[in-house]
Amino acid sequence: MRENMEENKEKESLNFIEQIIEEDIINKKHGGRIHTRFPPEPNGFLHIGHAKAICLNFSIAEKYGGKTNLRFDDTNPATEETRYVDNIKRDIRWLGYDWEEREYYASDYFGQLYEYALKLIRKGKAYVDDSTAEEIAEMKGSTTEAGTESPYRNRSIEENLDLFVKMKEGAFPDGAKVLRAKIDMASPNMHMRDPVIYRIKRQPHHRTGDEWIIYPMYDFAHGQSDSIEGITHSLCSLEFRHHRPLYDWLIEELEIFPSRQIEFARMNVSYMITSKRKLLKLVEEGYVTGWDDPRMSTISGMRRLGYPPAALRNFADRVGIAKRDNLIEISLLEFCVREELNKIANRRMAVLNPVKLVITNYPEGKVEELTAVNNPEDEESGFYKVPFSRELYIEREDFMEDPPKKFFRLGPGRNVRLKNAFIIHCEDYVKDENTGEVTEIHCTYYPDSRSGSDTSGIKAKGTLHWVSIPHAIEAEVRLYDRLFTVPEPTNQEGKDYLEFFNPDSLKVVEKAYLEPALAEAESGAYFQFLRKGYFCKDEDSTEEKLVFNRTITLRDSWAKKQSPKKQSQKQKQPQKQ
Repeated sequence: MRENMEENKEKESLNFIEQIIEEDIINKKHGGRIHTRFPPEPNGFLHIGHAKAICLNFSIAEKYGGKTNLRFDDTNPATEETRYVDNIKRDIRWLGYDWEEREYYASDYFGQLYEYALKLIRKGKAYVDDSTAEEIAEMKGSTTEAGTESPYRNRSIEENLDLFVKMKEGAFPDGAKVLRAKIDMASPNMHMRDPVIYRIKRQPHHRTGDEWIIYPMYDFAHGQSDSIEGITHSLCSLEFRHHRPLYDWLIEELEIFPSRQIEFARMNVSYMITSKRKLLKLVEEGYVTGWDDPRMSTISGMRRLGYPPAALRNFADRVGIAKRDNLIEISLLEFCVREELNKIANRRMAVLNPVKLVITNYPEGKVEELTAVNNPEDEESGFYKVPFSRELYIEREDFMEDPPKKFFRLGPGRNVRLKNAFIIHCEDYVKDENTGEVTEIHCTYYPDSRSGSDTSGIKAKGTLHWVSIPHAIEAEVRLYDRLFTVPEPTNQEGKDYLEFFNPDSLKVVEKAYLEPALAEAESGAYFQFLRKGYFCKDEDSTEEKLVFNRTITLRDSWAKKQSPKKQSQKQKQPQKQ
């Protein structure tokens, strides 16, 4: 009885795709073999939705001892480029997955797909249509009215074969003729109303060059490519569910390997868009600097922003696999990013809005090397040295001339501890006569209050980060925020999504001051700037100019929304500094 209960509990914890796969394994379907594929179109950069599909396809195969192919469905030479291919491969590897030697292209199968089209014609299941695109669209009818048959639908098999061969040989101009599957113009499924499966397009292909001037449509190439590769479970996002009857019809009519299409809910995240067309518009109209702009929902953008790959994998796992589309809060993604960065990011100090602080009783010219831990969450991270001197920078907002009672930072007559250093006491400050702005703060320090060996008995409620002025390095710091001002920018009735572009999604601090340990950071390296957030070194950095991106702030709004029980389940992270 207990064994049955445990078995039922384990089955309940499986997502619906895993349940299907386990049933297939039990029934020895395809000999118990599991083979998935990730099939991107190389017409843009991958986005957060693709990240979920990548994680699903590779992890499912790995779990059940199967294989995953990487296949580029490159059937439209007008929009596809080799640079997209290269970037897609980079993204998948960065996420931590390897397709080994199994890299394929739909264009590898153009010859076979052409033969499949001929087979359909010979069976009387496809015909050449001279109608224009507008006429074909009109013939399709509507969801409430049946379509009308093309006047070319009943051409003889011999005529269709002759015309299709001539299409391939270049006898007709672009758009003059198409090949359509002959199915059912009264079908309630619009995709089954004699869909176009081949068109003429005189445009060089990124792999085959000028070899072909007719190209298969995506719906024709996709399923047949799955079949050619022996894909057992073709996992697609939910918008392809209406394409499945055509997918199955083609496999049946061609009598080829019966790949099974299974649909799952796509990844929709608030404040993000996952339409390549809309993302491309952001790039082309200059709203962002490129596909890898850190504000973009692309994998390349998130990598450049400083998201660790493990955070995206964990996010995909937490979201799970569903049958219905829903909107995931971006705060959950940000929680996953903070959770991972908290474990792996070394702590450093950076002052973004500086004011000068002078320790008047500290000897001029003296420099001490203080010890700081790299990461308190990682016992093996070790320590590093921080230079300390008489003159420092602190954040301007950490000082107030007349602070309120609950302001635990620096003010006249107040004590505060400098991180990893000493307790200081504010004695005085200097203001600009014209602007009234504080330009310099004068303090004394307690020599016996050094962090880690404090024998002074002095108390300080607040702790401030700082940078030694003689040792500070300058950097540009880019403060990124959400690209849109509303959770669903593409779902606002009567409005264009660009109306909700956030003009404050990027603010640039042209001259911040960093501690010298950051000078040797590698491009893409993760850091927590104490009290300021998580940052990474941007690829724009040069020997003359350092650039850091703010990945995310320290505040975690998602974790605060969870109940204590859920927080423990999600492993709520401490924000140790």
